[in-house]
Amino acid sequence: MALGPRLDLRQSQSLVMTPQLRQAIKLLQSSNMEVTAFVEEELERNPLLERDERGDPRTAADERAPEAAPPEHADAHAAATTGEIPSEAAAPLDADWSNVYDADMPAGGLGAGMGSGGRADFSDDLSGIEEMADARVSLREHLGEQIRLTFHDARERLVAAQMLAMVDAAGRLPVGDDAIAAAMGCEETFVAGVRARLQRLDPVGMFSRNLRECLAVQLADRNRLDPCMEALLDNLELLARRDLRGLMRVCGVDSEDLAEMISELKRLDPKPGANYDAAPPPIVVPDVLMRRLENGEWAVELNPETLPRVLVNRGFHARAVVGAKSRDDRAFLAERLQSATWLVKSLEQRATTILKVAAEIVRRQDGFFRHGVAHLRPLILRDVAEEVSMHESTVSRVTANKHIATPRGTFELKYFFTTAIAGTQGGESHSAEAIRFRIKEMIAQEHPDDVLSDDAIVERLRKEGVDIARRTVAKYREALRIPSSVQRKREKAVPA
Repeated sequence: MALGPRLDLRQSQSLVMTPQLRQAIKLLQSSNMEVTAFVEEELERNPLLERDERGDPRTAADERAPEAAPPEHADAHAAATTGEIPSEAAAPLDADWSNVYDADMPAGGLGAGMGSGGRADFSDDLSGIEEMADARVSLREHLGEQIRLTFHDARERLVAAQMLAMVDAAGRLPVGDDAIAAAMGCEETFVAGVRARLQRLDPVGMFSRNLRECLAVQLADRNRLDPCMEALLDNLELLARRDLRGLMRVCGVDSEDLAEMISELKRLDPKPGANYDAAPPPIVVPDVLMRRLENGEWAVELNPETLPRVLVNRGFHARAVVGAKSRDDRAFLAERLQSATWLVKSLEQRATTILKVAAEIVRRQDGFFRHGVAHLRPLILRDVAEEVSMHESTVSRVTANKHIATPRGTFELKYFFTTAIAGTQGGESHSAEAIRFRIKEMIAQEHPDDVLSDDAIVERLRKEGVDIARRTVAKYREALRIPSSVQRKREKAVPA
């Protein structure tokens, strides 16, 4: 058989991930804040894009018809729309301002000493009051200022500054006084004195070697460090094991006093430096709004505050194309037009997809919105994807970083997707989230003389039609941070 080259023609299909397609996928799974930031960048980069402010109520108020203008502003409105200046006898431009006093008016009268921008220094700076606010002070700056005011001796300031540099993010300084004294070339008692004064700075409890010392300093600052409390701090491991009987024995107190001591400890801050520099949690702005109609049905709509409004300025594009003098200019305008058109279509498709998926979730979880968590149904991505004719990956991207405001609170869309727990004897399956809620509810209602074990919870759930294993109950209980039945029995037996 002879070998030789030959030419074949084949036809095949393939999906090419173009930059526009990648960006559309990224927009779909991005949060509303990320989409807003991306649109702001595109508005600065693309001259053919502009904001659509027709939905702004302030703009709508400015676009009133001339006859809708208030009577006292009729002449001003007419002058603005027709370009004609009213006569001197017309109102309100003939008002006499000589007898009007303004506390902010300069001595020379209206406009005296003011620039064209309304400022005495002729600048156009219109910075808001928020820019005049002081910047947030960090924890080290806050402590450094207190150190400068507290320590007047140069040696004490030097040791305090060294200890400030060694403190960790939680506010602890686990290094011993002997090690610091050896490194600084001073006496250990001198370092201990500096540490004791540092621990009283705000926030109280900083620069402590361990948890016990941190809590002891805070209790001493509140004048609550008595011998019984010191015994409790010396046996924190018993408190961790919830051995309340052992704590009553070593502290020499009864159950009521021990409960008060534990409550006092809970009001302390075990890590006084952890939350000082922490940024405040971001405010969740829901992407979808939900409300009940008069007929009992649910109305689902997109939040207009999270929808970027952009338009393609085709008039500017037409004028720019006519004035373009080179091929590169026309190519640039064509590319900008294509990018702007794609962005507008992508934002519209993103909004439509989010609304379609959210509406299907609301339809399937109707029992949750009407009756609570106990009626949350099991739901997976495939169920919603088949109903809205989309791929599971698309539904996953839509529900990522998206929130819905409901009568029961604001939830992430992914909250409504839970695994299913089979029912007994082929009955209806149950949502894992609803089962966790039921376990928490049963433990909260248990009697101190009848503390439910994991096996007892399994039996009760099976009587309610839930086929669940004991290890699953234990896993859910630990996820809810509920102690075991032995520890709960020990806790509830002491007050009794």
